[in-house]
Amino acid sequence: MTGGPRRARRRGRMVPAPLLVPALVGLAFLLLPLLALVIRAPWSGLPEQLSSPEVWQALRLSLLCATSATALSLLVGVPLAWLLARTDFPGRGFVRALVTLPLVLPPVVGGVALLLAFGRNGVVGQWLETWFGITLPFTTTGVVLAETFVAMPFLVISVEGTLRAADPRYEEAATTLGASRFTAFRRVTLPLIAPGIAAGAVLAWARALGEFGATITFAGNFPGRTQTMPLAVYLALQNDPAAAIALSLVLLAVSIAVLAGLRDRWMSAS
Repeated sequence: MTGGPRRARRRGRMVPAPLLVPALVGLAFLLLPLLALVIRAPWSGLPEQLSSPEVWQALRLSLLCATSATALSLLVGVPLAWLLARTDFPGRGFVRALVTLPLVLPPVVGGVALLLAFGRNGVVGQWLETWFGITLPFTTTGVVLAETFVAMPFLVISVEGTLRAADPRYEEAATTLGASRFTAFRRVTLPLIAPGIAAGAVLAWARALGEFGATITFAGNFPGRTQTMPLAVYLALQNDPAAAIALSLVLLAVSIAVLAGLRDRWMSAS
């Protein structure tokens, strides 16, 4: 009786050659550049490359800006995800499309859009400078805004998906017991969707850490002020390829750590 299921499992594990060959080619295509980065890394001079003050300055700024961008994304992204998942209003699909637009928008275009919105002559930026004396482009705050613009959609998508999977009857039960909608969200919904928020925050943080196009367009590339790790890699690639490889290895290590942190969530989802 058990032979049939066992044979079915064996048949399920057999991959047809027309699928196996392109799958292996795709896997090799994705892994080969990463292996080349590790193989060609100047391991003997790596400690010297990574101990330079410029590297630590760029790394410190990257961590600070990515963390600030993630905090800002959490502050406004979680309520936005709740709005998209729990309420019904005209044009909700269009709003969701606009929220996810930075995912497919070229980062340089995002940087240009930020300049037109928050630059000194921008739609909002001119009033910020006139009324409050606030200038955002080519500042560390500008780096945070650029990273938030490209990273927040990852958080919104993750949290919205978790909210849609969560049972709304718990919130409804809390409101029938006298809790306000905000209290129900804070005391009931947030604990339920905490894993989704954590996963979205990690993805947003990783995306912010690796942002290049919008940052260099909106904030520039000034050491100690706006030069993050990706910008430092780009600059080093032109003058010192060994330093560029060393910096790339740091970002690769961070990416692997992010994947390791999300592994349990992906394994449980499968």
